[in-house]
Amino acid sequence: MNNVLELKGKRFVQAPKTNPGGGAAMKSKVVVTSDYIIRLIEKLNQLQTFWENEKRPFSGILISVYYNKIVAKTNRISGIFKGDKSNYAIVGAKFNKDKTKHIITYFLDFSDLKQSIDLLYKASNILELHFRGEISKEVFENRKIIDAIDFQKFNLSKSLFKQIIADVSYIEDFDVEQADKHEKESIVTIYDTGLDAKTLFRSIGIDILSARILDNRTVYLDANQLNLLYEKAPYLVAMATENLSDLLPEDFIDKYENNMATIPSPVNEPTIGVIDTLFDKRVYFGEWVEYHKMIDDSIPVSSNDYRHGTAVSSIIVDGPKLNPWLDDGCGRFRVRHFGVAAGSKFSSFTIIKLIRRIVQENKDIKVWNISLGSNQEINDNFISAEAAILDQIQYENDVIFVVAGTNKPNADVVKIGSPADSINSMVVNAVSKSGLSTRYSRKGLALSFFAKPDVSYYGGSEEQYIQVCAPLGATNVAGTSFAAPWIARKLSYLIDILGLNRELAKALIIDAARGWNETPSPEEVALYGHGVVPIRIEDIVQSKDDEIKFLVTDISEKWNTYNYYFPIPLKDDKYPYFARATMCYFPVCDRAQGVDYTNTELNLHFGRINDDGKLNEINSDKQNQDEDLGGEKNFILEGEARKKFRKWDNVKYISEGIKEKRVPKKSYSNKNWGMEIKTNNRLEPQDGVGLRFGVVVTLKEMYGINRIDEFIRNCNLNGWLVNRIDIENRIDIYEKINEEIEFE
Repeated sequence: MNNVLELKGKRFVQAPKTNPGGGAAMKSKVVVTSDYIIRLIEKLNQLQTFWENEKRPFSGILISVYYNKIVAKTNRISGIFKGDKSNYAIVGAKFNKDKTKHIITYFLDFSDLKQSIDLLYKASNILELHFRGEISKEVFENRKIIDAIDFQKFNLSKSLFKQIIADVSYIEDFDVEQADKHEKESIVTIYDTGLDAKTLFRSIGIDILSARILDNRTVYLDANQLNLLYEKAPYLVAMATENLSDLLPEDFIDKYENNMATIPSPVNEPTIGVIDTLFDKRVYFGEWVEYHKMIDDSIPVSSNDYRHGTAVSSIIVDGPKLNPWLDDGCGRFRVRHFGVAAGSKFSSFTIIKLIRRIVQENKDIKVWNISLGSNQEINDNFISAEAAILDQIQYENDVIFVVAGTNKPNADVVKIGSPADSINSMVVNAVSKSGLSTRYSRKGLALSFFAKPDVSYYGGSEEQYIQVCAPLGATNVAGTSFAAPWIARKLSYLIDILGLNRELAKALIIDAARGWNETPSPEEVALYGHGVVPIRIEDIVQSKDDEIKFLVTDISEKWNTYNYYFPIPLKDDKYPYFARATMCYFPVCDRAQGVDYTNTELNLHFGRINDDGKLNEINSDKQNQDEDLGGEKNFILEGEARKKFRKWDNVKYISEGIKEKRVPKKSYSNKNWGMEIKTNNRLEPQDGVGLRFGVVVTLKEMYGINRIDEFIRNCNLNGWLVNRIDIENRIDIYEKINEEIEFE
């Protein structure tokens, strides 16, 4: 086996985008007519009348644009509404029922609406006078025809006319969007109207305690308050989820053994944070757990309230001893356990607020395990409030959450429940000992697109249960709750012992689970994520003799973050390798943006450098080119980019796959390979500045030859510092750093 290599010493270069992009682009195969524009004007007039007659607590208006496709950022409205500032007026985004089109909600002033109507009238008049009432994409792009028009006569610039026509080519309708009504107490997120939550709700007769406000747009309402909101201002509700969550059902085989062996005292092992139900300090490994009870002493508790949390922590501390077949080689871990829930039901709103405080007060912990979740299915159009808080915490802090993929409470519930829709977290589903999905596992995806769960691991089944230590002794269990802690152990080993950052640690685990499986089916991704993680840690930090696996990490500061100094070994002036790469990053997210949840897109490009100085990429990705390549074949639609290249996903996997036909790749005059990380932001340009990424690259030699020593030598000659991730050596370093020195 070869050790995984860390490449350091040659920083990535930062470069801005030299070509900011062309002007307005009209949708192909669409003919915009003056009649159609008049119909849109009539709809805007109706909406103007609606808002003029509506008693509302805010001064602006909410209008939803029904687009005729899944639109890229560049195809959103930027002529009408607020012009090129329209993007900043977006307060919500979702898909239609078929998930083929965007519905985007804007918050505007009345003056914006009146100006938009005026601009549309002007564009319609130009179409009537100069284009016989209609314009196609071919005519739209004919500079000779467009330049011959005197736009000043219409008090409209040429560029604005073209942008209005482009806007209309993507618009299907306008309306006021209203959320589905909830009957039970719920966590409600309202559209951003510029008013703080307290003032806004007071104006419609709802007085909210400060303790029930999560942020300026998300509040906890009881059933009566919810009814009043839907009666007086239903258009304010962007999203709502019921607050009470059930403790997910697990199989606890109520047969306990009390012959638990002893355990040595902890020395300097890493600590993993656990946020769960209560913990019983009387268990045999109690010395390894620092316990904090976070619920009020007035809340009655029973022995059952200690069972789940104690079992989860037992896996983290001593899982391999309890389950020799799952000995991962990671040793034991200490636990800082926070008991946040008691009883079969708990307030997810209360737990959200607790989690933020817990992480802030325990900054020494990098890996957190959460095996609590909701019985309700996630929504296709927005991330749950619980998951959004986890994503925000991970963006703001150098931590990673491991979240259980949630279990089926009954046969009618299929999709995962919150917070397993957390995009930045590592979400874990369960498989049986034979690696097949269990009967209790639920399915992703999140927002109809993001690959959740991320990975799968062994969670117990009738074939082979997971043994845990509960308050009454050892017992057998099954559930995603008992798959997640094993991944928390691996992450903590990679981060706390081997010294990798969380981006590389997450990428390594996902890469090990995915392997060379280039194209798993949507059904497989929904159940297994990227795949089943290997049991042994060596299978994650080592590669086969015919593979070279190396890690690089850096920070994105500008549009193109690149490094062209990867000296891949040659054979007869060709490259006899199959290649793949996995990248992870933790972007800022905005729940108010609905399905367009992640603010920053990092796109991974890797391959040979051709004689034109461009990357010959392993996955033929034509996104984010520095110049317009031209031609329909080089144009990638937003829907295709999301499906094929995982655009906006914070996990990128690119691979050419292993093929039976072995054809070494030709080399060019530049014998190095290159890597580019292209950064795009939906809202604020600074969202992507300072965003760290980690990439795992694997090269498989086509003929089974071990070329790692040659690669290391090439790297040293090119100025790289190469660190072999040697487990024993890293453990020695970790122990020396953490040993206590006694001064005489």
